[in-house]
Amino acid sequence: MDLTTLLQRFQQGDRRALARAITWVENGTPEAGELIRSTYPSTGRAHVVGITGPPGAGKSTLVDRLASRYRELGQSVAIVAVDPTSPFSGGAILGDRIRMQRTLNDPGVFMRSLASRGHLGGISIATGDVVGLLDAFGFDVILVETVGAGQSEVEIMELAHTTTVVLIPGMGDDIQAIKAGILEIGDLFAVNKADRDGADRSVMEIEMMLDLGHMGEAGINRWDGEAQANSGAARRLDRTGHHGTADLASGNPYTSSASARHAADRHGTANPGDISWRPPVLKTTAKDGQGVDALVDRMIEHLNFLKETGRWEQFKRHDAAAKLRELITLRAARTVMDRATAAGDLDRLTASVADRTVDPYTAAEEVLSRHLGT
Repeated sequence: MDLTTLLQRFQQGDRRALARAITWVENGTPEAGELIRSTYPSTGRAHVVGITGPPGAGKSTLVDRLASRYRELGQSVAIVAVDPTSPFSGGAILGDRIRMQRTLNDPGVFMRSLASRGHLGGISIATGDVVGLLDAFGFDVILVETVGAGQSEVEIMELAHTTTVVLIPGMGDDIQAIKAGILEIGDLFAVNKADRDGADRSVMEIEMMLDLGHMGEAGINRWDGEAQANSGAARRLDRTGHHGTADLASGNPYTSSASARHAADRHGTANPGDISWRPPVLKTTAKDGQGVDALVDRMIEHLNFLKETGRWEQFKRHDAAAKLRELITLRAARTVMDRATAAGDLDRLTASVADRTVDPYTAAEEVLSRHLGT
């Protein structure tokens, strides 16, 4: 199938064309660039929901239930499941498909597994472009399940409008499961397998961490029991700030603090009186479907929050800037490496670094000074 035919069939809603397009993008074929260029104007409409958390938290089963609930609400759903890479074939270990039998036969659901291929951060390099294709294809909701890696899966925050962190009780040190960035990226928290002992304790500890981080007024978004607020708007919005925003506001947007500032902007602001989001903490039991309806309700409320406060448009601008930085960095690095290799500088300096006659920092500076922008 050539590019012209594929684009025609893609625009006609042919799922085989969509599957082929995703394969091209994942494999980095020459046609992938033109494919993304042609479909990009149709993107920016789907609600991208990230599902992340440690291994064994029940993310795949929960995603399956979430997809079913969105279908009941009349939404079309695409699922992107990032799986660990096989050390032998380099492909994805398709464990997620085993746990998603409920929705795989639904014509309103499309599911694709992607291999992480050693990429850190919980997603693969191609995930963003694949999500773009699914968005352009016309899906209403795109559920992205990350690799179960634990504390380092923060890249999903850059991709998803709504990030749900899935945890389970009985992990030993529950605070360990939500430190090192995981707490900051969560727009919602789901304590899954809540039929186990310790679920209430896990919810309490997450709430305490949110309180310590000043993520909204304590209790305003506790969805169970007497603490529940009377109206959806009151539950969704409060008028306190997100922790750390004032310190992040003066940072350089092209430094590593950009992600931290983006996390703060997602939830709120330190300015008194401005509206912010208090991440809710819910209990779910995915295998029985318990708590799933409430979780989807909170996801929809977060989407409304983003649009009501202008953060939906802010996210688009942030996403555009991040994508530009990524492409510029990749292409600049490729150009420098190609030029240094052709000139023989890379082999020469590699030998010098290996012999310890030149340190790697000096060697890198020499390559950049000779070949960057020349």
